[in-house]
Amino acid sequence: MTEHTRPRIYGTDCDDAASYATRPSREYVELNGGPLLDVTGLTTPERTTGAFLITPHSAYGPGGRALYAPDFSSPVGQWVREGDMP
Repeated sequence: MTEHTRPRIYGTDCDDAASYATRPSREYVELNGGPLLDVTGLTTPERTTGAFLITPHSAYGPGGRALYAPDFSSPVGQWVREGDMP
């Protein structure tokens, strides 16, 4: 396994080297303790409320969703995990 110095981008294949490369034409937010999330296609209201992301580590098991939303107290604009749903 290759050690990467940049965070992985959520939703990409973790075995693909391209999953660690950001593109200048895209906008990303950092998920607390994890990868980057490409938010280029999200509207301003969607960026304010957050997103449900499919995760293998949900309280509901693989395929459950974790809600990540902006932490407005964070100076770097990180999104934090707020809870899970099936």
